[in-house]
Amino acid sequence: MANFLSIFTMRNLFFLSLALNLSLIMRVFYEGEKRGPHGFSARKADSGLEKAAHATQRTLVSLSSSGQDDGEKLINLDHGDPTMYESYWKQMGEKTTVVIPGWQSMSYFSDVKNPCWFLEPEFAKQVVRLHNLVGNAVTEGRQIVVGTGSSQLFLAALYALAPKDASEPISVISAAPFYSSYPSMTDYLKSGLYKWAGDARSFDKEGPYIELVTSPNNPDGFVRHSMVNRTGGILVHDLAYYWPQYTPISSAADHDLTLFTVSKSTGHAGTRIGWALVKDPEVAKKMIKFIELSTIGVSRDSQLRAARILEVMINSSQNPGRPESGESFFKISYHLMAERWQLLREAVNRGRFFSLPDFQQGFCQFLNQVSQPQPAFAWLKCEDESVEDCESFLRGHKILTRGGRSFGVGPKYVRVSMLDRDHNFNLFLKRLASIQT
Repeated sequence: MANFLSIFTMRNLFFLSLALNLSLIMRVFYEGEKRGPHGFSARKADSGLEKAAHATQRTLVSLSSSGQDDGEKLINLDHGDPTMYESYWKQMGEKTTVVIPGWQSMSYFSDVKNPCWFLEPEFAKQVVRLHNLVGNAVTEGRQIVVGTGSSQLFLAALYALAPKDASEPISVISAAPFYSSYPSMTDYLKSGLYKWAGDARSFDKEGPYIELVTSPNNPDGFVRHSMVNRTGGILVHDLAYYWPQYTPISSAADHDLTLFTVSKSTGHAGTRIGWALVKDPEVAKKMIKFIELSTIGVSRDSQLRAARILEVMINSSQNPGRPESGESFFKISYHLMAERWQLLREAVNRGRFFSLPDFQQGFCQFLNQVSQPQPAFAWLKCEDESVEDCESFLRGHKILTRGGRSFGVGPKYVRVSMLDRDHNFNLFLKRLASIQT
C-alpha cells in the first residue's frame, strides 16, 4: 500500500481532485439542462455549450494525466485502430442499435436478383445515399460489391483483373511510400496470377501491370494520381480515406474500380465491411466469384449493422442538431481531427527533432469551405542526425509506430496513428514534447 501511495504526489492528487469535482459539476449541470426545468427532455438549440463542455472534458483529461505519465506505459500507435470515434457513437445512444431475431438472415442469399447475391439491399441503399451526400464518388453505372473489409476486396480485385492465360504473373505496383500491407497481401498466397513488383516510380518493366493508387495516401496523407500511365496498365483506386474529416472533397471520384471501407469512414473497424464500386460488369462478376469461393459471401448481420450506422451518420449530416438525428458526424469528426493536428504540429514545432509534411489547402464541396488535409496518420520524420531509425528510437520511449521501411522508404520516417483514444493521444504529445526538451 505504501508503494502504491508513493507513486502519487500532492500535485497528482490536486489535479485528480480537480478533474473529478469539475466532471461532477458538469454532469449535474448537463443532466439539468437535458431534462429541462420540469424534468422533461429539452435539447438545447444552441450547441455551443455542448462543444465547450466537450473541450473542457478534453482539457480535464490532459490535466489529470499530466502528472501520471512515468514513461512506462506503452503507447501503441502502430495500427490505425479508429477508437477515437467511440465518444461520438456513445453520445448517439441507441440510435444505431440493431436487433436481429434468431430466424433472420439465416440464408446465404440476400438478393438473388443482384449479381452480388450476398449484398444486403439496405446496405447498398445506404452506400448510394452516403456517396450522394458527401459527393466523393460516382455510383451511377457501378456494381456495388461488398466484402469483408477492403482487404478482401483488394484481393478480389487482383484476382479479377489479372489475365488468366498469361505466361507470367502480372506486376502489382504502387508509388512509395505505399500502404505497408500491399506487398505482403499480394504475395501471401504466392499466386501465379499476380506478383508484387515494388515502387511505381521506378517501375520500368514492359507489359501489363496493376497500379494501386491510394488517395489520400496511407501513410503520408497526400492526394495521389497514377504514376506510370502506360499502355496495358490497370488502375485500382483505394479511397478508404477520401472523407471530409481527412481531406477536402474536391470532386466525385469517377474511376473503373474504387475501394471504400466502413472502418475509416465511420470508425467501425470491427464490423469488417467494405465495398467496391465497379464499372465493368465482368470485373464485378469475377470479384463476386472470388468472395464466393473464399468466404461464401459476406456476413449479412454485419451488413445490417453497417447499414444502420451509415443511415444514422447520413441523417446526422442532413438534419444536424435535431433530437432524432444528433450532431453531424462529419463536422464533429472534422473539428476533432483539426484539433489533433493543431496540437501535434505545436508539439513538433517546439524543437527541431521532428518534422511533418505540409499540405496545400483546398475547397471542400461537402463542408462548403476551404480546408486543409488532416490525415488519419501522421508521417513523422526524425530530423536529428543522431537518430538513424526513428521507429526504434520512439520504441525506446515506449511509443510504438510503423517504420518507413515497411512503406518502401528509409528508416528516418514513421507512421503514427491519429485515431487512438484521447488519453493515448495526449500521452503521445507529452512524450514528443519531452523528447525535444
